[in-house]
Amino acid sequence: MTLLFSTHLWLVLSLLTAIVAATQDACAKKFFSHLSHYEMTSYPMFYAIPMFLTALFFIDVPSLDKEFYINFIIGIPLNGFCFLFYNKAIKISPLSLTVPYLAFTPTFIIGTGYLFLDEVPNIYGILGIFTTCIGGYILNIDINNYGFFEPFKAIFKETGSWIMLVLSFLFSFAAVIGKVAILHSSPLFFSVSFFLSLNLFVIITFFLTGKIQLKTFAKMPVAGLFTGLFYFVHVICHGYAIVLTKAAYMISVKRLSILISIVYGGIIFNEKNIVIRFCGGLLMLSGAVLIILKGK
Repeated sequence: MTLLFSTHLWLVLSLLTAIVAATQDACAKKFFSHLSHYEMTSYPMFYAIPMFLTALFFIDVPSLDKEFYINFIIGIPLNGFCFLFYNKAIKISPLSLTVPYLAFTPTFIIGTGYLFLDEVPNIYGILGIFTTCIGGYILNIDINNYGFFEPFKAIFKETGSWIMLVLSFLFSFAAVIGKVAILHSSPLFFSVSFFLSLNLFVIITFFLTGKIQLKTFAKMPVAGLFTGLFYFVHVICHGYAIVLTKAAYMISVKRLSILISIVYGGIIFNEKNIVIRFCGGLLMLSGAVLIILKGK
């Protein structure tokens, strides 16, 4: 049992990342969607700063080289941009019509993973990734207005959908750049130091440009603490999981957060077409299982 857990530790951490990420999104939309997307992005970051700062004191600093610093510096503005527009997408559109487009990230990672990490998934891994993407297509089928191209047209009908599709491409770079930095440091050190720096960069930038006011964060401290905690756990689990396997595989399993987000969308936000979107999510799950059992 211990050996099995150790062998599949990346899977356990990836699944936990999916659960926490979906919960973080649901909380952000529930508590902060009435705010601007700048404030919505900053809230969990602000409350997570003490957590990352405290954790940093208990982490050994590894030997760092040029590759680490290059990828670290590039990753901060890239992730800051992605986080801002990610929150804009889930603010203006339903969770079940935005988050599903992240299913395309693993497909993009096939290219970026090869380009930056020389990672080439085997045929089962590629099949699993594309099965996950087909599930993302089914998630967007409207049974009252079905046509083959309708799910693609949804990109143009929902602003949040096309924003998320663009972000899925950018996240394929962000995930791989992050893994390179991890490989040239350590999972825990990178996760804590990078996101502490990212949080400070985003909040200071938004404050200096007049996009946020610090007094805003005093209005909902409990909601801020909860979302900040989910954000912190999300970051730590992601950092450990992605270094234990191919980036494409880890992100594919993490994208099961889509299935969880659909459930949240139906229960919390009363979104429509939940049954067919859940079926698409189950197809994504089968793709992830194929990666787990056969992907190398």
